[in-house]
Amino acid sequence: MYADIIIDISHEQLDKTFQYAVPDDMDGSVDIGTSVRVPFGKGNRIITGYVIGLTDKPSYPVDKIKSIDSVVTGKVNVAKSMIKLAAWLKRHYGCTMNQALKTVIPVKDEVGHKQKKSVCLLVDTKKAQELISIYEKKAKAKYRLMCALIDEPVIDMEIVKDKLNISPATVKALEADGIINVKVESYYRNPVSDKHIFNKKVVLNEEQQRAVDTIVEDYDNRAFNTYLIRGVTGSGKTEVYLDVIEHTINSGRQVIMLIPEIALTFQTVQRFYHRFGDKVSIINSRMSKGERYDQFVRALKGEISIMIGPRSALFTQFPNLGLIVIDEEHEGAYISEQVPRYHAKDLAIHIAKEAGASVILGSATPSIDSYYRAEAGEYKLIELNNRAGEASLPQVYIADMRQELKTGNRTIFSRKLYELISDRLNKHEQIMLFLNKRGTAGFVSCRSCGYVMKCPHCDVSMTLHRNGKLVCHYCGYETPNVSLCPECGSKYILGFKAGTEAVEDAVKKMFPAARVLRMDMDTTKGKDGHENILSAFATEQADILIGTQMIVKGHDFPKVTLVGVVAADISLYASDYKAVERTFQLITQAAGRAGRGERKGEVVIQTYSPEPVKKACHTQPNGYNLIRSVLEYDMLIRVFMSRKCLTGSCFHIHLLIIW
Repeated sequence: MYADIIIDISHEQLDKTFQYAVPDDMDGSVDIGTSVRVPFGKGNRIITGYVIGLTDKPSYPVDKIKSIDSVVTGKVNVAKSMIKLAAWLKRHYGCTMNQALKTVIPVKDEVGHKQKKSVCLLVDTKKAQELISIYEKKAKAKYRLMCALIDEPVIDMEIVKDKLNISPATVKALEADGIINVKVESYYRNPVSDKHIFNKKVVLNEEQQRAVDTIVEDYDNRAFNTYLIRGVTGSGKTEVYLDVIEHTINSGRQVIMLIPEIALTFQTVQRFYHRFGDKVSIINSRMSKGERYDQFVRALKGEISIMIGPRSALFTQFPNLGLIVIDEEHEGAYISEQVPRYHAKDLAIHIAKEAGASVILGSATPSIDSYYRAEAGEYKLIELNNRAGEASLPQVYIADMRQELKTGNRTIFSRKLYELISDRLNKHEQIMLFLNKRGTAGFVSCRSCGYVMKCPHCDVSMTLHRNGKLVCHYCGYETPNVSLCPECGSKYILGFKAGTEAVEDAVKKMFPAARVLRMDMDTTKGKDGHENILSAFATEQADILIGTQMIVKGHDFPKVTLVGVVAADISLYASDYKAVERTFQLITQAAGRAGRGERKGEVVIQTYSPEPVKKACHTQPNGYNLIRSVLEYDMLIRVFMSRKCLTGSCFHIHLLIIW
């Protein structure tokens, strides 16, 4: 028997299979997907590799074929379907097969299940009473344990050790005498806690029900399509997901639910657990190796039906996958930052086609390419144009920070935002303040006229470096920083230096009685960092939540009636050709957190460049201002739709050229 092996070296010249002989003593222990050690090169250096094929016919002269050295123990075998998927990744994203294999293996190491030990009483009550009388004076530890076991014949070992203060030696002595028995049970680690926070019954409105019926009808007819649900914030997209998911798992198939941020896990899991109980599990990088391994095994065995997680959850090995849902599909987090730089959306569609499954893409602000594909008929477009229930869209105010400066207001809060924060605190309502950064300055802008220092060649904002130079990160153009605005001559030209900590300090100084939480990468480093902060805010332990973009995606807090976007310019003038699109998405998502309950919501957007933001505010028929686009989003789409070459890189080039 011969094995075709991909060696664990990511180099283009070694990106091929190497054939090795399987020794007779390894027959049965080497299979497709097995991790093995092999001698490699002239020096026969022992390295690891993955078996991706087995054959009886050698591809080279037998005397030149080396033998496998050993099988790597404690490793999870790569499923055949994952090897096939890795080959697809290699073809489509220009990586090596080794890099692709490492990507598709969600869990690499086997981890033993957790064990629960219990002490069980073996003798009858009469015998136990006799022993108690014997131990009472001479063996106090045995006496305590026997008294406890009479009241409760089975006691957890942790209670025996910690509360009863019984040593292992005492337990062993009683076990040797046949008086007690130590029972050991293996169990899965459960990464989900506080499962029953949300407990509300939701009745779908007409729009939601129509969306569910469309997808379910296609599913029942085995017409597995890709759907784009474009729904305003608060329109109840999650409830649509839940109904479709319920239909899918009732048919005996499984579901993968992708979310862009670990921060979204908390609320998502609560709602899913309320609906589906222990059929739900999660997987992400914050979990321990043991937790990830247990969820991997549960999915493989079909013991769970829904896996929730970031893009890596796509590699969950369900036996009968029926649906993939990608919430907030526009998010950049779905694009891998490491080789292979795959897009979870494209990968999900491929996986679904292979499995005979449907894909749902959902967003209030879909990416332009997804929207174009939906309009072109590649995806099925479903629109939810109204908020669910009695909630209405928020009133949006644009605060011109240039005017604030002229009137002597040098704080980071406009007068409008300050007034509304005071009002909400007096009404005991909640507030979210959004700032899309943690660090210091990016672009340099004038506080008097709003002028932004841009590259003369690329027309993107330049970044201020510590050496005092402005640098374009596209073409490399450099120029010294300026002290006066080239447009109006104002001395108030500098980088925006306020981060989330500065905003928090300002809030505590101006509103000392307010209870404040901050959520960014610094405050969520711990395993349960996201969950602790969001749980505290959801249970009204804080009045104001300050955070980066992780607080504006998908969260539903009914008591939040005010959202403040502290500095909209930060993302608008980022050194990114998609900055306009992403700013539209961020501001719309942020605004959508306000007024999701019975109370009306308001949004204040602070900017030094109000003109492009004002273009984004359209008065809707219902009388409320709704952010539609930072630069007339619908018009942008219509311009794109009139072009013929709008796929892949060409699409993004057109975006850059047009603007």
